[in-house]
Amino acid sequence: MTLEQLKSMYDFSGRPVAVTGGTGVLGSEMACALGGCRANVAIISRKPVVAEPLIKRIESTGGHAMAVYGDVCQTDTIAKAAEEIIKTFGRIDGLLNGAGGNNPRATTNPEQSFFQLSQEALEWVVNLNLTGTILPSQIFGKYMAEQKSGVILNVTSMNAFRPLTRIPAYSAAKAAVSNFTQWLAVHLAQEYSPSIRVNAIAPGFFLTEQNRFLLTDKATGELTPRGEKIIEHTPMGRFGKPEDLLGAALWLLSPASEFVTGIVVPVDGGFSAYSGV
Repeated sequence: MTLEQLKSMYDFSGRPVAVTGGTGVLGSEMACALGGCRANVAIISRKPVVAEPLIKRIESTGGHAMAVYGDVCQTDTIAKAAEEIIKTFGRIDGLLNGAGGNNPRATTNPEQSFFQLSQEALEWVVNLNLTGTILPSQIFGKYMAEQKSGVILNVTSMNAFRPLTRIPAYSAAKAAVSNFTQWLAVHLAQEYSPSIRVNAIAPGFFLTEQNRFLLTDKATGELTPRGEKIIEHTPMGRFGKPEDLLGAALWLLSPASEFVTGIVVPVDGGFSAYSGV
């Protein structure tokens, strides 16, 4: 294989990719990377107006982008979003399930024990992370099944490998996303087409708006005790940067990984490999 052939594998020209969670810290970088590789990027969001700066950024690099309303926990809105995307771009080649997150009300702390976590808060976290991955996969996966090709990339977490303290619902939901990734990979390949692939990336510890002040002190910017423990157990000695996800994400969405399905790739600076001694 020539260098030009290898490079062409990462040319997404004309390939439509739908992205949920595309306005978040991590999702926005992956969406822009796809746009930089000339994909047709469709950002699905409950607030499409928030995606406007991303659309401008993507189009400035030669990609094409659109924003469409959709709630990953509401099938009808995702179905309407898919119809609009396919009407605009003609087909769907990729789905990046980037929507997810935690809720302080589903997090234990000295003032809120596990036994006090409300059913509503627990269900909110599980629905966003697990149901919010399954429903888009149903809607877009059906189109892929009809066209006999496509790629789904889920976003799970280090919590799927090793549950962290304080966030029981998030840990359980992300573990379920990893399991679902494997299940869906086998199902779509065996029942519809081996050219439909499903994989996931598992980010390690990245500073986002949701965890920033759990890991760093709001007043001083110094690491909290929890943040210090994470860095101590990360061989690379730092938190991840959003761009650290791009290599793995683009590989799994591209033809370069056409014989890869059903895997979860850690992007964690070595956290999952380190026993602590």
